[in-house]
Amino acid sequence: MTAPGSGALLDREAEGPAPVRARPSGALLERYGVLGVWVLIIAFFSWRSDSFASLSTVKLILSTQTVILLATLGVLVSLAVEEFDLSVGSVVGFGGCLAAVLDGQSGWAPGPAIVAAVVVCALFGAVNAALSVFAGVPSIVVTLGTGTLLAGITLGITDSKVVTGISSKTVTFMTDPLLFGIPAPFYCGLLLTLVLWFVLQHTPLGRRMIFIAENREVARLAGLRVTAIRAGALVATSTLAGLGGVVLAGTNAAANPQAGSYYLLPAFAAAFLGSTTIVPGRFNAWGAFVAVYFLTTGITGLQYLGYAGWPEQVFYGASLVAAVTLSHLAGHRRLPRIR
Repeated sequence: MTAPGSGALLDREAEGPAPVRARPSGALLERYGVLGVWVLIIAFFSWRSDSFASLSTVKLILSTQTVILLATLGVLVSLAVEEFDLSVGSVVGFGGCLAAVLDGQSGWAPGPAIVAAVVVCALFGAVNAALSVFAGVPSIVVTLGTGTLLAGITLGITDSKVVTGISSKTVTFMTDPLLFGIPAPFYCGLLLTLVLWFVLQHTPLGRRMIFIAENREVARLAGLRVTAIRAGALVATSTLAGLGGVVLAGTNAAANPQAGSYYLLPAFAAAFLGSTTIVPGRFNAWGAFVAVYFLTTGITGLQYLGYAGWPEQVFYGASLVAAVTLSHLAGHRRLPRIR
């Protein structure tokens, strides 16, 4: 049963936000500022290091960041409905280790091993959804606890050791160049970015996710399936993170049970930074894609200049703080315009 007048509300929701009147120069700067800074960073490191300005560097950046891209897209889905999944790093580690154990130790064929790992990660997302959405526990608390639990399970199934023996077919698929010298996982990540962009920007589901993020109670009174959409978002986050873990294990030809924790901070940093570009004030797929490779370009450039180890933590930490601040300001600037 919907609230009186909800039909008109749904019509307005389906049409999307009202057009925003802004000066063209200001709108362009807001939408594409990160892209401009990215170009400046590339120019700076190309000037400081001859080896940075090469095709091999481009291939390196595009080939090695698919795991972070998949984790970021996963985080993006839950953030789009105002859910915070802090278990994403643990799911990446678990998904890779489970696939490696099934493939390398239990004798499973590569296909079934990968499918089973991703399905189990999706089921773990369903557990997060049940506790957070249906039981009403805040997702940031639930996923912090379940993520720690899953990290322990990962150590258990691997006996706290690096798992090797992954089939050559899996490793070949993950590492051999497919097109322009870049392996298949990058193109899979690019395809998923395209799909997520279409869903969030051009489907009723995407507009309803935006509506739910703005005000859950109003969305519920308008007749939207708030509970189902929030639960689905958490399941999607774990599924994409599990897929990222499989890519990580296949790329390295081994699975480290402690590797997953590394991907939590980069995923959130890229997701929030992405919400400041392309579609400022919203978590969007192409913004996240740009943010992942923007951050990687900066870190890679520092490594070319001889700074190793610490720049990643500094760069990702500072980027997360800056991105959250800018995203918050962009969202507050956008709301009065819509109203």
